[in-house]
Amino acid sequence: MLIGELASATGTTTRTLRYYEEQGLLEPGRTAAGYRVYGPEAVVRVRNVRDLLASGFTVENVTSFVRYLDSDLPEVFAYAEACAAHYEVGARRVAELQARIEALTRMRDTLVRRMPWLAGGPVGAGTAQRSSARNATGV
Repeated sequence: MLIGELASATGTTTRTLRYYEEQGLLEPGRTAAGYRVYGPEAVVRVRNVRDLLASGFTVENVTSFVRYLDSDLPEVFAYAEACAAHYEVGARRVAELQARIEALTRMRDTLVRRMPWLAGGPVGAGTAQRSSARNATGV
């Protein structure tokens, strides 16, 4: 199938598929005219790449799993001692995400401390709190 057909079959764009190719995640063949051509297995690979990205991995992380991308991935990965080195990618990514969550939580808490009327939820909620805060600060 051509790149447009693969994009349609996987719900992505041709630009994304070219990017995956640049990153070493897809290896298309070429027609005599130079067009990219993909086998049916590329649908599974693209689906797996997108699934891993949606799970929180980066493209760089996913390149670590290239050899496993051509068959269906399990919903839950079972632990196997022989694969322990590969799990380090996931452990590092979880640590990175945890650090980002903590940083975002600190920022949110600082913002809510400075604008306490935001603690009640969406803008428009807590009108009385905003009015009293405005009167107290003059803003």
